[in-house]
Amino acid sequence: MEVTTSFYPNVEDVKKASQILKNVVFTTPLVVNTRLSKSYDAYIQLKREDLQQVRSYKIRGAYHKMSSLESDKQSNGIVCASAGNHAQGVALSCKLLKIKGTIYMPATTPWQKIEQVKMFGESFVEIKLEGDTFDDAQDLALEECKELNKTFVHPFDDEKVIEGQATVGIEILEQASELPDYIIVPIGGGGLASGLSAVVKKLSPKTKIIGVEPKGAAAMQNSLTIGENVPLTLIDKFVDGAAVKKVGDLNFTICKELLDEVISVPEGKICQTILDLYNKEAMVVEPAGAMSIAALDVLKDEIQNKKVVCVVSGGNNDITRTAEIEERALLYSNLKHYFIVKFPQRAGALRQFVAEILGPNDDITHFEYTKKSNRENGSAVVGLEIKSPKDLQPLIDKMKLHDFYGDYLNDKPELFQFLV
Repeated sequence: MEVTTSFYPNVEDVKKASQILKNVVFTTPLVVNTRLSKSYDAYIQLKREDLQQVRSYKIRGAYHKMSSLESDKQSNGIVCASAGNHAQGVALSCKLLKIKGTIYMPATTPWQKIEQVKMFGESFVEIKLEGDTFDDAQDLALEECKELNKTFVHPFDDEKVIEGQATVGIEILEQASELPDYIIVPIGGGGLASGLSAVVKKLSPKTKIIGVEPKGAAAMQNSLTIGENVPLTLIDKFVDGAAVKKVGDLNFTICKELLDEVISVPEGKICQTILDLYNKEAMVVEPAGAMSIAALDVLKDEIQNKKVVCVVSGGNNDITRTAEIEERALLYSNLKHYFIVKFPQRAGALRQFVAEILGPNDDITHFEYTKKSNRENGSAVVGLEIKSPKDLQPLIDKMKLHDFYGDYLNDKPELFQFLV
């Protein structure tokens, strides 16, 4: 398959990268998942990059890039921007190679990832929290590189980084007893997808490679639809390891040629997948790491009786986000609903609502009066968790019948964003 770009990861160069990385990264296991295989009537294996020392594949590209620098550039120091996983890979690489690094991270980065960066980099790294998104942090990092003549270690749009990430593809093909029919790979900036697809399509041309993005930050899918690499105006930052406004130019060109398909999955589905992996497999997976498994629902018809590899790209999940993950999963499953409830101007209305309107399996999970002066008589924002999606319409009907119904908020994003 011919690729129309000046850079194309060469299999021999990627194998050399594997040798450079052999004492730095783990050869992560490729394991069969029985539950998923039965559920989708397929042979599904997970490539467990969440088991790396830095709990993601990002150490591969970061170390390979930094180890390739000339000694004078190493001495002058490096700068990077990252939402977390690339930062950890760079931090560990700084310590191993004894290179001073400045790491820009969005101010919204979970503290768990910030602490991990400090731990891996020790005295070799300085962390600067700037901006709300990866793109904001990257702009400031590039300014510092220009001012101080330092080397920028890009998280994805770099030849050496792509070659490092491509070693995941080499490992999959070496570990698999039979060549896979499908490899599902998460996409943030596109470094892993472009590197992996380049080597896999060369060594196993019949393997279909499916890229997957979060629905709220589907930059690659959007650019492929348009036909050129363009930034998104707005993104949902929830899947912080994959929420970028624009994918890499090198990555876009390679993925445009080699990926068989790019799909997006709702953030709520990703959250449900995270919970399932934890509850049923005892796996701690971050949102970006769960995307390839969440994509199985979209592909379920075509992967029947096929050999499928899902790349689990990372496991840096912040435990403080558990409540939000559960909330988004319930909303996606149509089990959590928010209403404005109008309580009639009489005493006992709240008791009637609980006793007569709610079903035996309905739970109030959020309650806030909008009129603070009279809490017995007024409107309230009420969050309800129901047992089954089919219980929603009867609940609404009862509220309307007894004049409790004010409004339904789940389908009003301009209001709903203040609750979730």
